[in-house]
Amino acid sequence: MICAPAFAQAADQPTEISAEEITRTVKTMTLDQFEGRAPGTAGEDRTIGYLIGRFEALGLEPGGVDGTWTQPVPLLHTALGTPDRLSFSSKGKSTALHAGKDIYVSTLQPRDRAVVEDAEMVFVGYGVTASERGWDDYKDVDLKGKVAVFLVNDPDFAAASDEAVADKFGGRAMTYYGRWTYKFEEASRRGAVAALIIHETEAAGYGWSVVESPQGENYGIAKPDGEMTSLALQGWISDEAAQKLFDGAGLDLAKLRVAARKSDFKPVAIDSKFAASYPVKQEVVKSQNVFGKITGKARPDETIIFGAHWDAYGEGPPDEDGNVYRAGANDDALGIAGIMEIARKFKSMPQPDRTIVIAAWSAEERGLLGSEVYAQAPIYPVEKTVANLAIDVLQTAGKAKDVILVGKGQGTLEDDLAKFAKLQGRVVTEESLPERGLFFRADHFSLAKRGVPVLLMMSLAGASDLVEGGRAAGQKWIDDYTGKCYHAACDAWSPDWNLTGAVQDIDVMFDIGNSLAYSKDWPEWKAGSEFKELRDASAEARQ
Repeated sequence: MICAPAFAQAADQPTEISAEEITRTVKTMTLDQFEGRAPGTAGEDRTIGYLIGRFEALGLEPGGVDGTWTQPVPLLHTALGTPDRLSFSSKGKSTALHAGKDIYVSTLQPRDRAVVEDAEMVFVGYGVTASERGWDDYKDVDLKGKVAVFLVNDPDFAAASDEAVADKFGGRAMTYYGRWTYKFEEASRRGAVAALIIHETEAAGYGWSVVESPQGENYGIAKPDGEMTSLALQGWISDEAAQKLFDGAGLDLAKLRVAARKSDFKPVAIDSKFAASYPVKQEVVKSQNVFGKITGKARPDETIIFGAHWDAYGEGPPDEDGNVYRAGANDDALGIAGIMEIARKFKSMPQPDRTIVIAAWSAEERGLLGSEVYAQAPIYPVEKTVANLAIDVLQTAGKAKDVILVGKGQGTLEDDLAKFAKLQGRVVTEESLPERGLFFRADHFSLAKRGVPVLLMMSLAGASDLVEGGRAAGQKWIDDYTGKCYHAACDAWSPDWNLTGAVQDIDVMFDIGNSLAYSKDWPEWKAGSEFKELRDASAEARQ
C-alpha cells in the first residue's frame, strides 16, 4: 500500500472548521497519483493509505474490523457485451430490440452469460408492498421465473388531488418504494428472472441518456450463490418500446397506469415473452471502507457516525483539456475534508460521552455499496447507533442565508438542523425536487434502511439563498456544476471556490453531532416514515 504524505497536527491548531485545511485535503485527494479514486485500482490503494495516515495524524483510534482501520468491501464488477439475442415475442411474432435504445440492462450475477429464455412477462404496477400504507401491488402473484415490468416512482406520483392515493406516498416527494433499487430487490425476493422499469423522464428525474450511461457495467456486493439475486438481467425499457410491447399484447398502457394508482390493482399478465442472451465479463474487486474513532468515556457502546465517500469515477475519456481522471473534488473529496475537520474539532475538545466514528465509505458511486456492506455487517450495533450524519456535495459559491433540508418529514434530526442553523442566523429551505429521491441516493440511506436516524447535507438538493446573489446565484451554481462537471473530469478544485458556505454546513453538522455526543438523547423517526417501525422494534436496547 502506498501512503500519501500525512498532515501533521499542530499542538496549537485552532478548533474552528478551517477552509484552508479543507482546501489542502481536496487538492491532495484530487492529485493524478490517486487516479480518480476508483475502487479496486492502484488509486484506491493510495487513497486508503492516505486516509489512514490522515486519521492517525488527527489522533483518531482505528475504528475498523478487529482493531484495524478498515473493513473489506468485496465487489462484483460485471460488464455486458453485445447481445446474441434480445427480443419480445407475442402470438408467434418476434420483435427484435435494440440494446441501449429500446432497452438498457445489466447483471449482478457472477456468470459468463446472462440469459433469459422466453420468460413470461407480468405488469406489476409500481411493484410496491407497503403494509404500513395499506398497499400491495403483487397480490400473491407468483413471479418465479418471470419478468416483472414496473412503473417508475410511487403510486401517487401522477395522481390528481381527488384520487384516493393522493399523498399516500408523499405526493411528489419520492419514498423508498419509488426507487429502482427497491423495485429490483422486491422482484428478486419474489424469484423473478428479470425486471424492467418503464422509463419516464419526469417520474425518473433524468433522461434516457443517464439510464444508458454505465454502458452495461454494474457493481454489486459479491455474495455466495445462496444469496445471489434471482435476476439474470435488470434495467429499463424505453417508454416508446413499452408502448409497443403493451399494444402488441392487446393492453392499454395508459389505462393500466391509472389502474396502478388504486389499492385494488392486481398484476396483469402480458401476452408476450422476453428473451435475451448477453456475454458477460465479471470479476471480484477488493475494496475497503476506512474508519477512525474517538471512544466515548461514559457510553462507548453508543455511536455517532459522520460519513462521506472516498471513491470517485476513476479514469475516463479525456476532456477538452486532456484530463482523464474523474477525481470528484466536490463529489466527495470535499465531504471527506469536512468529516476530517469535524474529527479535528472533536479532538480539540473534552472526550465525548458517546463514541464518535469517522467513516470514509467505498463504492458510493457504484450504488452505495461500501455503506451497504457495513450495514449488513455493522462494526457498531445499529440499535445503539445514535445517528448517521452524511456529507455528500457542498456548494462552493459562498455564504448562504439558508441550509438545504433533504428528506423533509423523515426524522427529528431535521428539527436539530433548524435549531442549529438558526444559531448561525440561517433558516431551513426544503429541497426543491423531492421527486428525485435524493434522500435515498447517498450513503446514509444504507443505515436508514436498518432504522438508524440519519441526516444528509447535500447542496445539489436545492438552490441556496446566497448572501451575494441570492437564490438565483445558488441556482446558477447548481446548473453550472450539474450541467458541466458532475461525475466529469472538471469536478476539480478551483481557486474560484468560496468555501465559506461549505464551512457553515460542516459547522452545523458538527453542532448536531456535538449536541448528541454529550447527551442521552436519541433522535427518532417521525410518524409516517417508512423507517420508524424498524427503529421502534429495537427500542428496548436503548432503555
